[in-house]
Amino acid sequence: MMAPVDPTHGTPHQPRRRWGVFALRDFRLLWVGETVSGLGNSVTGVALPLTAVVVLDADSTGIGLITAAVWLPWLLVGLPVGAWVDRMRKRHLMLVCDLVSAAALVSVPLAAWLDTLTFPHMVVVALICGTAAVCFNTAYHSYIRIVLDGRNLLEGNAKLQGSEAVTHVAGPGVAGLLAQAFGAVAALLADAVTFLVSAVCLKSIRVAEPDRAPDEERDSLRRQIAEGLRFVSRDRYLRPMVTWGAVINMALMGYQAVQVVFLIRTVGLNPATAGLLLAGGSAGGVVGALLATRVTRRFGSARGLLLLQAATSPFALLMPMTTAGPGLLLFATGAFVVGIGISVANIVVGSFRQTYCPPQMLGRVVATAMVINHGTIPVGSLLGGVLGDAVGYRSAMWIMTGAVAPCWLILALSPMRRERDLPQARGHEQVHAKG
Repeated sequence: MMAPVDPTHGTPHQPRRRWGVFALRDFRLLWVGETVSGLGNSVTGVALPLTAVVVLDADSTGIGLITAAVWLPWLLVGLPVGAWVDRMRKRHLMLVCDLVSAAALVSVPLAAWLDTLTFPHMVVVALICGTAAVCFNTAYHSYIRIVLDGRNLLEGNAKLQGSEAVTHVAGPGVAGLLAQAFGAVAALLADAVTFLVSAVCLKSIRVAEPDRAPDEERDSLRRQIAEGLRFVSRDRYLRPMVTWGAVINMALMGYQAVQVVFLIRTVGLNPATAGLLLAGGSAGGVVGALLATRVTRRFGSARGLLLLQAATSPFALLMPMTTAGPGLLLFATGAFVVGIGISVANIVVGSFRQTYCPPQMLGRVVATAMVINHGTIPVGSLLGGVLGDAVGYRSAMWIMTGAVAPCWLILALSPMRRERDLPQARGHEQVHAKG
């Protein structure tokens, strides 16, 4: 979470480029790789549950289990991965993750075409892809700082978040059309190809990673993990951010785990229409990425974050009201407005964390925050799926979106309510002295 503050940490000579961060070759490669991969991930986010529903006739509990399996590795290996990332070459780790994910995804259509696809197979694939994502995302958040040399982080994160939001718009629609035309499993091949594109782009990046300090290599893994936990738990800014992220992720994934089944079986949509509706709702992420810099300049990083969350979160309550025909606009509007708030929050929180935390600890801090934030996702996914089967899909949507609406109060009760902007890294010691 950051804004009018200077993202360069006061770095001298930061020449203005006509194309901004796109003038940097290595950033362009990173952006292209992640945009293509993000499109594939967005396709898979719809194609995987559609495969379970159409091919294996899974119920909402089964879909919730698959979704939970993608996120469960954050709880199992997230903390040690954060310490490993601080010790390792980040690009090499990201390359391996891309290749492993591509191989795992290819196995699903192959098994389906051989008529050997089973539900446990899909759960295992979800676990493998989830574990690779833990390693990749932890390294990726640290690697952005290396590629940009610690400069232009807000702009760089906004560009990456913006392209990710665009893929969230296109992906569900593409997945729905592919599933309608060729079957749900065929859409998973698209994601496998995008991981290979990401690997090629990463391989072409030339920036050299800094050498690790000798004392970092001598520290025990347990000690490094503990340092990351202490840093986050004792910080007056990171602690409420992580708490808010954990609560809202549980609520978001709770309704997202059941929304595909809700739209198909309760509202009565076909896969193509459901995919297009999800794509329309995801357009809010694009708008949020475009607004992030302007909002933080106008209102400040702390105040802008609070205002947007208070204004957008309650719109989640429109989605359970969805009906066929004109009532579809309720789902699209709710998802669109909530997406604006989440997109801005991702950009501001990510940029703040990258500039605020000491570089040698960034992997551990990112991993600690993500373990807590993402650790609630399997809980929310399972809860949403079980509620869908127990009380009905529409009632489950009401319960989980009802939890989204008041989440912004967690941030409103934190110290940032009294400040316009979140602090820069160079004020870090003073911040801790007060806390």
